[in-house]
Amino acid sequence: MGRLRTISRRTFLVGLTAVSGGVAFGVMAARSDYDNPLTAGLGAGEAAITPYVRIDAEGVTLITPRTDLGQGGYHVQAALLAEELMVDPASVRIDPGQPAPAYYNTGFADEAVPFRPTDYGWAAEASREAMAGMLKIIAMQLTGGSTTVKDAYEKLRIAGATARETLIDAASQVSGVERESLRAEDGAIVLPDGTRLTYAGLAPVAATLTPPRSVALKPPTEFRLLGKAQQRLDIVPKSTGRQVFSTDVTLPDMLFAAVALAPNRGEVTGIDAAAAEAMPGVLSVHPVTGGAGVLASTTWHAMEAARAIRLETGPSPYPPEQEAHWAVLAEAIRDDNRNQRKRDDGDAGAALPASSRPVSEFRAPYLAHQPLEPLSATVRIAGGRADLWCASQVPGAAVDVVADVAGLPAEAVTIHVQYAGGSFGQHLEILHIRAAAELAAQAGGRPVKLTFSRETDFQQDFVRQIALARGTGAVADGHVTAIDLDIAAPSVMGSQATRTGGAQPPGADLMLTIGAWDAPYELRDFRVSGYIAQGLAPVSSWRSVGASTNVWFIEALMAELIHEAGADPVEERLRLIRDPFSRGVIEAAAEAANWGSTPEGRGRGIAFGHSFGVPVAEIVEVSRSDRGIRIEEVWCATEAGRVLDPINYENQAQGGVIWGLAHAMNCETTYAGGVAQQVNYDAYPGLRLYNAPRVNIIPRETSPGIHGIGEPTVPPAAPALAAAIFDLTGERLREMPFSRHVSFA
Repeated sequence: MGRLRTISRRTFLVGLTAVSGGVAFGVMAARSDYDNPLTAGLGAGEAAITPYVRIDAEGVTLITPRTDLGQGGYHVQAALLAEELMVDPASVRIDPGQPAPAYYNTGFADEAVPFRPTDYGWAAEASREAMAGMLKIIAMQLTGGSTTVKDAYEKLRIAGATARETLIDAASQVSGVERESLRAEDGAIVLPDGTRLTYAGLAPVAATLTPPRSVALKPPTEFRLLGKAQQRLDIVPKSTGRQVFSTDVTLPDMLFAAVALAPNRGEVTGIDAAAAEAMPGVLSVHPVTGGAGVLASTTWHAMEAARAIRLETGPSPYPPEQEAHWAVLAEAIRDDNRNQRKRDDGDAGAALPASSRPVSEFRAPYLAHQPLEPLSATVRIAGGRADLWCASQVPGAAVDVVADVAGLPAEAVTIHVQYAGGSFGQHLEILHIRAAAELAAQAGGRPVKLTFSRETDFQQDFVRQIALARGTGAVADGHVTAIDLDIAAPSVMGSQATRTGGAQPPGADLMLTIGAWDAPYELRDFRVSGYIAQGLAPVSSWRSVGASTNVWFIEALMAELIHEAGADPVEERLRLIRDPFSRGVIEAAAEAANWGSTPEGRGRGIAFGHSFGVPVAEIVEVSRSDRGIRIEEVWCATEAGRVLDPINYENQAQGGVIWGLAHAMNCETTYAGGVAQQVNYDAYPGLRLYNAPRVNIIPRETSPGIHGIGEPTVPPAAPALAAAIFDLTGERLREMPFSRHVSFA
């Protein structure tokens, strides 16, 4: 993702739009400004601070185009604005707003260019800046890729600072006091005598002024909020049960819905709903895409009836049995099917001639997203308009699918984005929204709330990509000298595109080998090849996406080669890495763990990963008990640049480690008869408190710019755990979940 230093202030224009009774500020990319989506429909006395800030008699409202999925997205966006606007974040009202081009996200630029994240040369930086401009033109509004903080860091601070300075000018005009004698404080401009002129009162005057073309942002040394421990805005409502999530939406005269969808995703050829229609509380049953839906008086009645529906389906569109999926992956690794070879340093073919070295095969299974809140959406279609209440990472796509079902233009659909009870990428999908809209179209104008049962949520999930890798390498004189790694997986981007009316993107798939090809190891002979496996189960983005499998592959292979060379896992990695930020996290983790002094009866392993612009090193320590292997402690060093809220940062980083460990240990989705076999948490055992380790987060802040931390700590967890188990037991693990081969306490 493009570094903030490359998206310099000259790249942005700060615009002002005067509106009746108020003032509008905003941040737009240079050369072409998008229309301010807030100026239409303003009420009397309201002022639109475009496109992020609205002021009225009740105070300041922040438009938050990045959805809160439980990661504190709204909290950090409010803090960024409040820092420069000089208001209390707790006083800022949150409004996700409507999808609009003004809310483009340029945070994905790094992943979209053919340069390693550790390449800071002029060509790489110019390419990132150009890609950021392209993403602005595409105007993609999307929450994901740990980009919320990265994308908003300058945008919201500039918007807040521009509003602040213009309001100071307005106060100077109203009071006759020179602006240099005025200061912004707690939502007001304060005069020298202590008189306070509120932002709401000044907005009409500010609307008549020309705002500054550039503003000076606070230096970090003057931050009053950013970089300091804060209480998230959602802590109290979530702790007291008052937070409204998508499944909590309640509207007058609402109907409740559940669905019965083809469990094997085969074409539905028949629907027997007689038993369901005769059940208490059931109003009607209707076909929906992929199955049938029930309208009922309560969610419980709807779910009970959905279980009674019998569907006749055609064959699964992917291999019905799990072993056939692995066979497809293995067959995909062939020269005529290669999608990319983005890393081809030296001559790995000559350094590793065929059959001269053993090949290790590594497997990573399908994984469900399984957030605590199952998918839900509420839709009302009436009077030539439609409303949608749901959590969504892609609000524009959500609006489009409702408009498509209702036969309306997108402008006639209003989305009310809700808090999500977790996501991990699941809210990039729109299957449930389409079904809710299809049922709402049959409801005579009444709102319909569709809730997936837990089993439907698991069974219909667009899972994380399954992947298989084959790797070999060479060692000499106590060092690793060559690596050749082949990776086969279905295309995440291609699969997602087919569900949004698109197609497989041409050229090299961005996610196919990410986390492996761009690893910062400097070997003379280093080759990474990627192969797309066709015809497998549909997949979607899962927390850390391609890096979730590929860091496991490259680090597991590296661990085997380092052991064969007889080298120290920390020292050999440091020898092979020149990037100072990557070296920094390895050194920090090793120092914190006191590497080299493993307690007796324990094993340790280290792994490194680079994802979403963030290098992470993790050391896992394990022990053996009568019940199995126990994870005792983890040391995780990160380099995400400036930390905006150390408490939230630590929570996100720790959560990523726990997520990565739990899935490596215990979780997988397998298919039999084309049907997912794991449909509830009893088959997806995460870490419990009794077996969760102490997780120490060591944040480094030496790199320029700023990055998100919600995903980057996930990928190194699995290979670090596997290395620790090998150190303790001598057993080499090459397949997840590890519980297939070892027991955990």
